[in-house]
Amino acid sequence: MIYRAMTADDYDAAYELWVNTEGMGLNEADSREGILRFLERNPGLSQVCVHEDGSLAGTALCGHDGRRGFLYHVAVSQASRGKGAGRELVARCLDKLRENGIGKCHLMVFKENQKGRQFWEELGWQYRDDIALYSRDT
Repeated sequence: MIYRAMTADDYDAAYELWVNTEGMGLNEADSREGILRFLERNPGLSQVCVHEDGSLAGTALCGHDGRRGFLYHVAVSQASRGKGAGRELVARCLDKLRENGIGKCHLMVFKENQKGRQFWEELGWQYRDDIALYSRDT
């Protein structure tokens, strides 16, 4: 696998991966414009892994607000799972956050996404049941 920063050219393949990843939630913020705006705001933080032939194997959107980091859309294609790609993508994102002076990272997983929750718990992430998430359209 080849690991590198995500670019605008990765969008179509990334979106296709996300659509085909069980437990992934997508909305209007995941449009090309929304993702490109996210990448521009957080240069070099989001990561992808590709096969030798250039085909996309995995993604991890990573950003921060100057205080806390956030991971979104960590996904690995079904054919590429079990080979450490997800772990490496996460490790690379956390390294980038540390380089930016960010000491803590958060992520959100749908409660019913058991595979996703198991992945994060195996990586040592702490489940928080003391926080209630609220959302509202602007």
